Amino acid sequence: MNKKKKNKDYSKRSKKTPPTSQLKNRIEKLLHNNPNKTYSLKEILTLTEAIAPIEKEQTAAIVNNMLIEGKLMIVEGKIKSNRTYKTIKGKIDFVNPRFAFLVPDAEFSDIGDLKIDAEKLNSALDGDYVEALIYNKGKKNTENWQAEIQTILTRYRTEFVGRIEISERYAFVIPDNRRMYYDIFVPKDQTQGAKNGQKVIVKVVEWHRLDSNPVGIVTEILGDAGANDTEMHAIMADFNLPVNFPKDVITEAENIEAKIPTKEIAKRRDFRQITTFTIDPEDAKDFDDALSVQRLENGNWEIGVHIADVTHYVPTDSFLDREAYLRGTSVYLVDRVVPMLPERLSNHICSLVPHEDRLTFSAVFEIDEKANIINRWFGKTIIHSDKRFSYEEAQTVLEQKEGVFAQEILFLNQLAYTLREKRYKEGSISFETIEVKFKLDENKKPIAVYIKERKDAHKLIEEFMLLANREVADFVYHLNPDKPLTMVYRTHEEPIEDKLQNFAVFAKRFGYQIQTQGKGIAQSLNHLTKSVEGTAQQNILQNLAVRTMAKAKYTTEDTAHFGLAFPFYTHFTSPIRRYPDMMAHRLLHKYLSNPNPESQTLYEAMCRYASDRERLAAEAERASIKYKQVEYMQQFALNNTAYEGVITGVTEWGFYVEINETKCEGLVRVVDLTDDYYDLDTENYRLVGRRKGRIFGFGDTVKVSIKETNLEKRTIDLYLE
Repeated sequence: MNKKKKNKDYSKRSKKTPPTSQLKNRIEKLLHNNPNKTYSLKEILTLTEAIAPIEKEQTAAIVNNMLIEGKLMIVEGKIKSNRTYKTIKGKIDFVNPRFAFLVPDAEFSDIGDLKIDAEKLNSALDGDYVEALIYNKGKKNTENWQAEIQTILTRYRTEFVGRIEISERYAFVIPDNRRMYYDIFVPKDQTQGAKNGQKVIVKVVEWHRLDSNPVGIVTEILGDAGANDTEMHAIMADFNLPVNFPKDVITEAENIEAKIPTKEIAKRRDFRQITTFTIDPEDAKDFDDALSVQRLENGNWEIGVHIADVTHYVPTDSFLDREAYLRGTSVYLVDRVVPMLPERLSNHICSLVPHEDRLTFSAVFEIDEKANIINRWFGKTIIHSDKRFSYEEAQTVLEQKEGVFAQEILFLNQLAYTLREKRYKEGSISFETIEVKFKLDENKKPIAVYIKERKDAHKLIEEFMLLANREVADFVYHLNPDKPLTMVYRTHEEPIEDKLQNFAVFAKRFGYQIQTQGKGIAQSLNHLTKSVEGTAQQNILQNLAVRTMAKAKYTTEDTAHFGLAFPFYTHFTSPIRRYPDMMAHRLLHKYLSNPNPESQTLYEAMCRYASDRERLAAEAERASIKYKQVEYMQQFALNNTAYEGVITGVTEWGFYVEINETKCEGLVRVVDLTDDYYDLDTENYRLVGRRKGRIFGFGDTVKVSIKETNLEKRTIDLYLE
């Protein structure tokens, strides 16, 4: 698919005779999209707009050839398509400019994904929901099905972010989105005053002809390309994630009474006199979980996992609730948090700040010293946090074994260790993925890159959040013995055996044995995680292992969480930043007094939407990290600094290298490997020199320097040292 020619006047239709391929496409579209209709040659000439004598002559010749080839047939003196068709619906996966895949709806899953050439997409774009005519090229094997898009049922998106280029008579927007392969034509009077080179949001309003470009209007000017705020807003807009809250949402938040009524306190279990604290990142502002600890007379311990009672302040179907559902999640970009709820709620009223009474929804456990759960209780509470720990402060207490609430923190850490070991024995997988962090200057420019280290303080909090989520899900599932109640579960299916088998073959090259069946899967993956820790291959192998797993999702289906080895699991502990947690809160609260099931159909639809929003947020977060990595590495372009890195991917055009020091990834292009000609050995994930036999393989350690960086494309090109 070609980009448009920018010196062409799109306001006038070309008077040249269309090429034969275009005439043939018109004939195929007319007859194949209407397979049950018959046409005379005169009707075909009229309907395909063959007006000039030469066009009529060529069109007639094409029809004759198609009859000879058996693509068309004669019925009662008229011409019709000779294909057997059926109609299906599905979603477009536009993988590159040349072709896309149609992913059929579940009811057509027996057909499988269908490859479609770009010229047969009928202007469908990535993510669009479409209706397609599919036909079989004379064979019954479903692998021979061909497809053509007939109708676009729902546009996945009509707005795109990009850089505007303005000429005297018109403008074009070059989209940032890597799966939008058309530049968008903008009439000069629809640029809204944007300046050449600025980042804008453009809305596609029409598509005159399929052999030209979509037409759009500028709806928002984001600012100068390369400016930090412009680029962060561009990332949010590119993934269709809102930044600013509507006025009615802000007004509703401002009208919430912060003072807790005495009547409300009386309805709740009071934990204000029990030792309670939070442990969060140093820069956190929304504290949605706290832990309380007290020793019981029988020698056991009572551990309370207290979660911000967001749904108390956000009624169902309020402006706040609708906006929270629309967003689905808070988004964590490198330099900012775009919250799901307005700051008055997320950072103040709902946040479990120290030395203030706060309303919570709690999971309270009586636990013995071997981490056995003796009793559990769930309900609405009120707490008063005694202290706000950062992870670093809590870690200091753990290491020095002294400080404020040292006894409580040390005991919680002991329990966390025991709970974690139990999980691993039961088949939980211990992936420790690397998290890249940045130190930014006052202009949000990255001045350092470092790897966030997860220590015991992080793992302590994680373990008790896992405990609460698991026990809430288990409690709701068993609450009604006759029929399980509708609940929002967080599930994770077992890995697809073929993917796991491929990974096992790959890992074996590095000396690791991966089991592909039964409990041995988790055990072997955990062994891999421990074995690669601290090695150059750690990030690659762990990321590849994660990719073999199915993606976790929200659903009302009570299936297990494979990665955690929990039969039932939900998300209950982060309602300030995740809408599914609010859903779980509402369901649990309702069932505690009235165990009659809510609509599974409604909640399943909400779960699917929440899973989609989570995916978009994660993609935006990765895009912001990639942007900052490229921005950081700009300063080292062409300064001949050598970096050690690991090959993370091999393609016919080169190999990708992750730099060990910064975890930034760049491409060494084959054209820059001047010592030999290199061929791709796909089976062994490597490039091999034809004459000298030099090999660049997946996982190899190499030295590279920065050739150039491209912030707009978020790419880094490398030289091999």
